[in-house]
Amino acid sequence: MKIIMEKSKKKSRYERIFDQLKSLMVKSSDPIARMATIAAILYHKMDYFFWTGFYLLHDGELIVQTYQGPVACLVLPQHTGVCWAVIDWQQTIIVPDVHHFPGHIACDSRSNSEIVVPVRNASNEIIGVLDVDSKVLNSFDETDTLWLEKIVTLIYS
Repeated sequence: MKIIMEKSKKKSRYERIFDQLKSLMVKSSDPIARMATIAAILYHKMDYFFWTGFYLLHDGELIVQTYQGPVACLVLPQHTGVCWAVIDWQQTIIVPDVHHFPGHIACDSRSNSEIVVPVRNASNEIIGVLDVDSKVLNSFDETDTLWLEKIVTLIYS
């Protein structure tokens, strides 16, 4: 089981990841390419990330896009689960134990905690979410929120 890192180490890891992503984003302005790069780097650099990916809104459906980790749910049932709650509430949500979140969608039963961050386009409209799962309970905190919210701004910058 992967161990959750201490806050100071987590902060410095995110700082390095952000700088790396920022330098890579100049190579393509395509949002999907940027999302693919973000998902890959986060998944491989953050030890406690079990699944990392993006769901985007298409014609009223929330559909998986680029991701790293086990096979994902392709389409999430409307207004159900954490990803839709982020869309509906328009804010980041941390779920310390997904088994206690009403309507949680279990794409993989090994997931135990989750953070979901809204993704906004250049017009500041929510167009989808960054979804990160961990096998470990209580994996995510305000440091993850701060940095993941900052990282998703790179998609349309």
